[in-house]
Amino acid sequence: MRRIVIESPYAGDINRNLEYLGAALRDSLRRGEAPFASHALYTAVLDDDVSADRELGIAAGLRWGEMADATVVYTDLGISRGMEQGIAHAKRCRRPIEFRALGPTWRGPGASIAEVPGSVQ
Repeated sequence: MRRIVIESPYAGDINRNLEYLGAALRDSLRRGEAPFASHALYTAVLDDDVSADRELGIAAGLRWGEMADATVVYTDLGISRGMEQGIAHAKRCRRPIEFRALGPTWRGPGASIAEVPGSVQ
């Protein structure tokens, strides 16, 4: 299984963004990948509204990302500042970056899958 880091929004509409992350994780698993999403894991024990906690979670996620085979950016909800940091880190590490969209029916287990042209290597 290919290890990937998932980049998707967290801040803002957290409930919607976590629902979207669930759809992204499901999509990745169905592709035979082993996804990691630090923004789902670390926000369970750190307070994203506390700057030091947020920085700690981001640093830990970026460190784990160094072990990944690729970074996959899910784009249906846009690219957040946190996602931009993850993309920049992947570029610095020379890790392949792929952009994906689930499409307008991403809610629920039957999410459609669409590749976004222009994946960055």
